[in-house]
Amino acid sequence: MVSPQDIEQWIAAALPCEKLEVKGDGHHFEALIVSGEFRGKNMVQQHQLVYKALGERMREEIHALSMRTFTPEDWASR
Repeated sequence: MVSPQDIEQWIAAALPCEKLEVKGDGHHFEALIVSGEFRGKNMVQQHQLVYKALGERMREEIHALSMRTFTPEDWASR
């Protein structure tokens, strides 16, 4: 079974993050991701970067992932 820590490690290995938190129960997960890589990208493009980081795991191991993505600037202004 996939853990929130597994997902954090997989994202962090492919996407530099200033803040990364994943919560979940092994089937459904929620992620908060703050990365400079999101600059100049809309929300769909940001989420695509995360999906790319997770690769085939999104089809095979992770059943549901909701995410909130922010640039460092957007996160700081919250």
